Amino acid sequence: MKLPLLQILRQAELGALTGQTAEPLANVQANADVALKLIDGYLLSMRLAATESYEAAQESVSVASVLYDAAHELHPIAQLYGVELELSLGGKFGPVTAHREGLQSALVSLGYALIEALPATEAPQLRLQLAAHRCRYGIVAGLYADVDRLTAEALRQGRKLHGSARQPLPALSHCGGAGVFVADAILSAIGARLKVSHHHRRSGLGAVLQPNSQLQLV
Repeated sequence: MKLPLLQILRQAELGALTGQTAEPLANVQANADVALKLIDGYLLSMRLAATESYEAAQESVSVASVLYDAAHELHPIAQLYGVELELSLGGKFGPVTAHREGLQSALVSLGYALIEALPATEAPQLRLQLAAHRCRYGIVAGLYADVDRLTAEALRQGRKLHGSARQPLPALSHCGGAGVFVADAILSAIGARLKVSHHHRRSGLGAVLQPNSQLQLV
């Protein structure tokens, strides 16, 4: 989580040296927002893991609504990195049972990691898709991009290296990929699991969510 703080420092220094403060200040604001939300997400995961309060906070959640709100939160940093965001819901979905705050925080954290990684790839277009689709285990909510090196094995290896290596996810990012591990901790704390997923020939990261069984019976 040091990266956005270092970027804030460098951008503030640039503004002071050049005297052109408008753009550096906008960048500082976007990176400060990333840093604060990653810290908030990490603290949320610790609180949920310690109290197991997520079970009482499970509710009927609209996946489309969560993805829309996550895209809104990601817009400033995506704009800073020149990444285009798009929503793809792939059909109509009923509500799922989830911890809404935790799910949205996890998706936003994943978004930060992928947005940071995309400019270093050779993708012809810097585009990040927030999407939902059905699978045989439930409904997948995730984020997808043209990142061919993102595999289940890379994620497994990253989990093993997390905390002991500076670049635990070299297949995804030259940086620490803090957003991935914050999301992993949040999803684990709310009874879900981060997984590598695929949607419309794009690779990504997401979570499998269970449809709300009570509403299905109505």
